[in-house]
Amino acid sequence: VQLQASGGGLAQAGGSLRLSCTASGRTSSSYVVGWFRQTPGKERELVAAIRRSGDRTYYTDSVKGRFTISRDNARNTVNLQMNSLKPEDTAVYYCALALSGGQIYIDSHRYNYWGQGTQVTVSS
Repeated sequence: VQLQASGGGLAQAGGSLRLSCTASGRTSSSYVVGWFRQTPGKERELVAAIRRSGDRTYYTDSVKGRFTISRDNARNTVNLQMNSLKPEDTAVYYCALALSGGQIYIDSHRYNYWGQGTQVTVSS
């Protein structure tokens, strides 16, 4: 499985950005895709996650009401719409896939495949 992340870039506070993660290769029928972010000297933090079925999502408290994760199974793509961005959202964002049978894990070590990071910078 390979994950290709796209999107990101520079935005002003209050603005929006959209990240996309496209998976290629064989995956199980049930998996979870998560978006993590990392700043220097800190652990990767799960920002949002979604089951392949789309019937369950997770958001970390700091992004609830501002970020929306969605999936397009026909395109094997998971999107993260980020609105009302804040400077503290600045980080390198990674998408990851967990062959977890649908269980959403917060621990990054539970994720089997990772895309390349994409920088998100929010200016004040």
